[in-house]
Amino acid sequence: MAELEAVLFDMDGTIVDTEPYWISAEYELVESFGGTWSDEHATNLVGSALLTAAAYISEHGGVLLEPEAIVAWLENRVVQQMEAATPWRPGARELLSDLTQQRVPCGLVTMSYRRLAETVIQQLHTGTFTAVVTGDQVTDGKPHPEPYLLAAERLGADPARCVAIEDSPTGVASAEAAGCVVVAVPHHVPIPPGPERTLVPSLTALTPETLRALVRERTG
Repeated sequence: MAELEAVLFDMDGTIVDTEPYWISAEYELVESFGGTWSDEHATNLVGSALLTAAAYISEHGGVLLEPEAIVAWLENRVVQQMEAATPWRPGARELLSDLTQQRVPCGLVTMSYRRLAETVIQQLHTGTFTAVVTGDQVTDGKPHPEPYLLAAERLGADPARCVAIEDSPTGVASAEAAGCVVVAVPHHVPIPPGPERTLVPSLTALTPETLRALVRERTG
């Protein structure tokens, strides 16, 4: 019988509601260059690799900086906000705690860079994440499968026996392309139904056993 080998979590919008922080930083940066921004532009970037998002901001917002400089500026702003208040998504810490107690390996797979990821990791129990993959550690970011394949490799797990939990179509596409069992928790942007994904309204709907059941159903 197929067993759950690991659970792979997206970060922004999935376990912490940082998307409003990113969006406010985008508005601030664009307006500082005399450009205009919109919620439509912001939602287009949810889940994207940061350098990809930076190129989009430069093109559509008139920000005359190199993509790396845009990423650094935005990250500084988001880290400042995170250090003031971390907006946990409902059920995130509880699910992570339950999985840790049951010795299910967990990985963090985020397009944010390591510095921002550390602000979240440091607030959780030591060893919550056995593997961490950040946007500055991959060649191709989401929706490419590389981030999830790398996380599974670092955990020594079969992607087909890993559950990936995501909040954006971009992240879902990455996890599905890697062959993971995908749970989508839509938040700031809608995620359409699909034959290879399970949609739930909140992380509070998930338990270690429901995740094991999904793997057994898909691969057993």
